[in-house]
Amino acid sequence: MPAARAVAPAADPLRVDDLRALEAEAVHVIREVAAEFERPVLLFSAGKDSIVLLRLAEKAFRPSPVPFPVMHVDTGHNFPEVIDFRDRRLARGGHRLVVASVQQAIDTGRVREQGGPGASRNRLQTRTLLDALAEGGFDAAFGGARRDEERARAKERVFSVRDQFGQWEPRAQRPEPWSLYNGRIHRGEQVRVFPLSNWTELDVWRYVALEGLELPSIYYAHERDVVERDGMLLAVSDLTPARPGERVQRLQVRYRTVGDLTITGAVRSEAADVEAVIAELGTATVSERGATRADDRTSVAAMEDRKREGYF
Repeated sequence: MPAARAVAPAADPLRVDDLRALEAEAVHVIREVAAEFERPVLLFSAGKDSIVLLRLAEKAFRPSPVPFPVMHVDTGHNFPEVIDFRDRRLARGGHRLVVASVQQAIDTGRVREQGGPGASRNRLQTRTLLDALAEGGFDAAFGGARRDEERARAKERVFSVRDQFGQWEPRAQRPEPWSLYNGRIHRGEQVRVFPLSNWTELDVWRYVALEGLELPSIYYAHERDVVERDGMLLAVSDLTPARPGERVQRLQVRYRTVGDLTITGAVRSEAADVEAVIAELGTATVSERGATRADDRTSVAAMEDRKREGYF
């Protein structure tokens, strides 16, 4: 299924002004990092947030090319539509792709894969990411996380300092008064940078519409074979076959977030274009991660525990 390009609905001038203010803030952050750090890298999952982040980076340095590479932490359990989109989008923009492979980390013994029902490679991304950052000598990594996604991410600063082991301590985060960012770090430390911190899911979609950005087709309504498991609709695939007793249903669904297909759920939806998605989100009462990511349901502190270990 080809990727879908957004067609902008009629723009509300006030909302456009709000989006351009968020855009200007993010571009400022990206330029600050390029000025203060020696080797930044942009983390790119080919999800909607990282697609917006990449567009902002392109705007920050236009007409020059983006002066840092793009990294994808690849679990090997991706939606095919997303990997196809990743390769086309980065090739079209002339970006240099660094792939941090979880499968390679498993093969070399850096991480150990879990087995059994409910196992996923999501937690294995942390070690894989930290190894890739160290190997590339990267001292700053841009991420597309937003504060409205999840309670642990709400604690993040725009500049999130990680220690020499890549770990995060929320109580040690620096104040950022008047949008002043402190990029001074000791040797071996890193900074994760979140230019979209003050955006919401709805802001992201309105920006997709405003800019006419192309997204992987799974963000829009389509038919897919799914099973209901643990309160989520999981795609039926070679990696996620139906279990005994589960009923396979072919439903009209879309995805609100892109991740490892073994733990990322779909939502029922008829929203086949960007305008319909924006209208649908106007009635949503649960964040995209809370509604569709099994890894965030293991405990109320699941994300914070992973972030302390070095996760995005």
